[in-house]
Amino acid sequence: MQVTTILVNDVPKVVIRPNDRKDLARFLRNGRSYLTGDAPDAELSHRPADEAEAARWRSAYQLHLAWGGSEEWFFGVPL
Repeated sequence: MQVTTILVNDVPKVVIRPNDRKDLARFLRNGRSYLTGDAPDAELSHRPADEAEAARWRSAYQLHLAWGGSEEWFFGVPL
């Protein structure tokens, strides 16, 4: 899948690259408390990352690879 931005009440919160839609759904379900923090009723949505968000994801991914991390174990970065 492409790099995706997760929004909380239409505010970008994190940029991720899920493997498939099932991965995305699992992240939204399991990460809800992390993503919404003090606003448990907040609305979660997602969209393709814009260029600046994708660049931030790529930068974090390169750092992950530099220390010897593998592609399959890198998921995303907070914005």
